[in-house]
Amino acid sequence: MEAPAVFTGTDFYQRSFNPQEYLREFYRLTDSQGQPNTFLMENLRTLWKMFSLEGLSGDTLIDVGCGPTIYQLLSACERFQEIIALDYTDQNRRELEKWLKKEAGAFDWRPVVEYVCELEGDREKWAEKEEKLRKKVRQVLKCDVTKANPTEPVSLPPADCIVSTLCLEAACKDLATFRSALRNVGALVKPGGHLVMVTVLRETYYAFNNQVFSCLRLEKNTVEEAVEGAGFDVRFSEVQPCPPGNACADCEAVLSLVARKRASISG
Repeated sequence: MEAPAVFTGTDFYQRSFNPQEYLREFYRLTDSQGQPNTFLMENLRTLWKMFSLEGLSGDTLIDVGCGPTIYQLLSACERFQEIIALDYTDQNRRELEKWLKKEAGAFDWRPVVEYVCELEGDREKWAEKEEKLRKKVRQVLKCDVTKANPTEPVSLPPADCIVSTLCLEAACKDLATFRSALRNVGALVKPGGHLVMVTVLRETYYAFNNQVFSCLRLEKNTVEEAVEGAGFDVRFSEVQPCPPGNACADCEAVLSLVARKRASISG
């Protein structure tokens, strides 16, 4: 399999992205053969580690490009009081709302929540964590990271932290767009606040449900330079190799980083 000839843009996502199939393909802890989902488990472990860093807490967290998922918020919800989830695709936001409202047919996140609770020391607290997260997600809004104000026409007050997992590399067709999107997203954070990112490296596509989606091929230094260029200082950075033999994507590694926004310099 290879990357699409033309970068898959927002129209393609709106038309073709099936959140239920995406969740079934990538967010079960074990696959149909009973093999562990190493990619997901590694990301959960790293998110737990990053959200345990000193100073990584506050009132408001914004999740940029949440998709239909909650895994990226399971450790974060212990450190922030209010969460705002943003995604471009209507059906992704609707799928997330289904879980938040406990509607019939919502994805069963319990095994993933149990896994994170086990990392935190008590697997049995999964139901408590689910309720905590549901209470803390206050808004689910449309966003477009290529806009100077990604939530236009809504203006959000600057947040204490932004989390963005596996989003920008799929939303940006080239490096200039990626750098610009990081600046746009970075503007949502107050000075001294944090950016938490999980990004795949050297990936050109991911696929599920007979659909292939583009991915911007990134290197660690390129991402870190773009983060610095958006007004942040990198505090934590770690690369994990991707498990080999995955037919659904060609990523080689995952970069996880935490960066702190520099104080604005008044003239």
